[in-house]
Amino acid sequence: LRKNEVIVVTSPAPEGLGEDWLNADTTIIAYNLPADFNLSSKHRDEPRPSHDGIGILTAAMQIKNTVESSTRWLKQQQPKKWNLRPLKLKPLSPVPSDIEISRAQTPKAIGVLAKEVGLHPSEIEAYGSNKAKVKLAPLDRLKDHPDGKYVLVAGITPTPLGEGKSTVIIGLVQALAAHLGINAFACVRQPSQGPTFGVKGGAAGGGYAQVIPMEEFNLHLTGDIHAITAANNLLAAAIDARILHESTQSDQRLGIRKKDPSTLTREEALKFARLDIDPTTITWQRVVDTNDRFLRKMTIGQSGTERGFVREAQFDIAVASEIMAILALTDSLADMKTRLANIVVANDLRGGPVTAEDVVGTNCGCHLSIKLKHSKTFNG
Repeated sequence: LRKNEVIVVTSPAPEGLGEDWLNADTTIIAYNLPADFNLSSKHRDEPRPSHDGIGILTAAMQIKNTVESSTRWLKQQQPKKWNLRPLKLKPLSPVPSDIEISRAQTPKAIGVLAKEVGLHPSEIEAYGSNKAKVKLAPLDRLKDHPDGKYVLVAGITPTPLGEGKSTVIIGLVQALAAHLGINAFACVRQPSQGPTFGVKGGAAGGGYAQVIPMEEFNLHLTGDIHAITAANNLLAAAIDARILHESTQSDQRLGIRKKDPSTLTREEALKFARLDIDPTTITWQRVVDTNDRFLRKMTIGQSGTERGFVREAQFDIAVASEIMAILALTDSLADMKTRLANIVVANDLRGGPVTAEDVVGTNCGCHLSIKLKHSKTFNG
């Protein structure tokens, strides 16, 4: 009994069955026999039917069927090779451009691909017919399966023809999955838009070792980078707005709401009402997903409405934002809110750190995560 994962017992259970005979995680299936069904030794060979017409042989066969169906179900849950059907390739010589190769191939429907690799329909969130996000639910469902191998491809100097990290990793997965029959998939981040509009291919591989559809993968995918950009720039705008408002308002107009504000000293009132951000220490930059070299250094606040608040700033590439790192590392919505709130964006005039929560308020994590609510699935 201790060697089995599923035990089928009759109800009522046979006499003498001890609870210590079974493992704690054993699945027990109780098979209900009629109340007047007698399994004692003196009646065991009698073919008499019970009140509902079920004889002992019939009951035995039904119990056996239950055992066999349970065994089949268990086998289906065990690690096994994916039922992948690779798309046919028709290599041409000379090799066409990346975009021509991509458009010549018809992508497999994402629902079909998910089924082939063992994902349940409820475990994916489809974006059109070719893209989907995978929820985190499979991590719990497959937690007892053995871990696979993780191969990191990094730091490769591209060849003169352009083969670099992306092409190597896509080609490696094609070799493992399509030719060796090994369960394998590539994990690459969405490319930035810049290379695409600069003629160069995006970070999606190249030739016959690339991610398709090329345009969808390079430009929008599921919208994560757009959400990161919006959340990042929301915080950047709030920082400059806070500095402007503090520089143009007196302490009396900041609206301190306390039962007894007269008990606050001047230093306490300043600390309560003002962040006193030092503009020269601001580390939080605006971001954009296009490689626009003329935004690498710039000045902001040139409008007369900004009352002379001009400073040097810059645009970084969107995925260089700390929000991107948080999105990649977080394991729950609550964890993401905490990490977002604790982002350090600058120092104050006293040298202390100023966080995103200081700038946006106690609901900072909520404000920024609203922009990101569709960017990671937490059921990712």
